[in-house]
Amino acid sequence: MSEYLILIYGDEQAYAAADDAFAQQLMEAHNRFSEQVAEQGAKMVGGNALQNTGTATSVRGVVVTDGPFAETKEALGGYYLIEANDLDHALAIAKLCPAPFGGVEVRPILDFPEG
Repeated sequence: MSEYLILIYGDEQAYAAADDAFAQQLMEAHNRFSEQVAEQGAKMVGGNALQNTGTATSVRGVVVTDGPFAETKEALGGYYLIEANDLDHALAIAKLCPAPFGGVEVRPILDFPEG
């Protein structure tokens, strides 16, 4: 099996404006997603939610700035690392990932040869 990173992007302002009931539903959807990964024959290796972009610090060469490097409507909010049979398998799983205010990106993990 190969490893794939499912990156979750969304509109931070929409998440911040959501009420507690929506936040609970979203948490339940993410818990269900974890179960669905196994049901699809893949393996959840890890994952985390990220704090908002206001907590980010960017480094470009020797320049360090507060906040994200790029201003965009959608920001990276979290990720899952999964093991899947191939890219098609990873994409089928990614379609199940909750991202109500944005979408997800699937990226294969680069394997480095040992030695």
